[in-house]
Amino acid sequence: MRNKETLPPNFVEFKTKDGLTLPGLFYEVKKSARALIYLHGNGGSSVFYNTKNKLPVAEALEKKGISTLYFNNRGAHIVHELDVEKNEKISGKKCGMAHEKIKECVEDIEGAIAFLKKRGCKTLYLAGSSTGANKICVYNFYKPKNEIQTYILLCGGDDTGIYYDLLGKNTFWKTLKTAKQKIKNGRGEDIIPNLLPLIFSYASFYDIANPDGDYNIFPFYEVIKKIKLSKEPLFRHFKSIKKPTLVIYGDKDEYAWGNIPRVIGILKKEQPNFTYSIIKGANHSFKGKRAILGNEIASWLK
Repeated sequence: MRNKETLPPNFVEFKTKDGLTLPGLFYEVKKSARALIYLHGNGGSSVFYNTKNKLPVAEALEKKGISTLYFNNRGAHIVHELDVEKNEKISGKKCGMAHEKIKECVEDIEGAIAFLKKRGCKTLYLAGSSTGANKICVYNFYKPKNEIQTYILLCGGDDTGIYYDLLGKNTFWKTLKTAKQKIKNGRGEDIIPNLLPLIFSYASFYDIANPDGDYNIFPFYEVIKKIKLSKEPLFRHFKSIKKPTLVIYGDKDEYAWGNIPRVIGILKKEQPNFTYSIIKGANHSFKGKRAILGNEIASWLK
């Protein structure tokens, strides 16, 4: 039964410093100064589909007096356009997974923080699922002195490795080279032809697939397969985190190369003081196990 002091989720909107308006669902606990920001993954994600999937986590946090903010970041959906309002002028920006660059998450997260502070929230936690976990690492890397108390990384993914494995060595490097040239020629926002079922602009593909880029947070493929893709130090974003952090994977995660204990072992070598957990029977989206997920998050938060 839900706490009578708690409102049902409210539809909210907040602005980012670069002029976007992002929508969300706010599970607000009255008179609470604590809130968790939840970042979704990519691949067409939206917090407005199957909202009942968010209740197990939100309800578990409500019992501890913690509000929860789910919101659509600029990478929601595959392709869409958002208005940019700056200096009383409105222009359009291509967004969605096909156009997003991961470093833009800094603007989105900062917008969410500002929104919650205006609502009286002083203690803030940041959770991210799939690409959302990658974004937390990127955010911390570029904004280490931030107002978040703790991080929760859920099933962080190795997108660079996934696309290398999916496309094959030759197509992967050829597409990456072409994307770099298209960006240089001012054609970065063009959608790459003949890459179905993948839909990416050249700029977004280069951002997500570049082994030395900000997206390559969890290079499990390189470590497990012993393949050299990166020139930059591996796990540099992940290792930069100094805040208390909870890392959770499901043991049936279909995007983790079939070996979750090994994935956790790799991460523990880089950050031995983090808290790690594996949820038995859970896949990448924790389907059917979200109540367990919610309880683990709630019990870990102070």
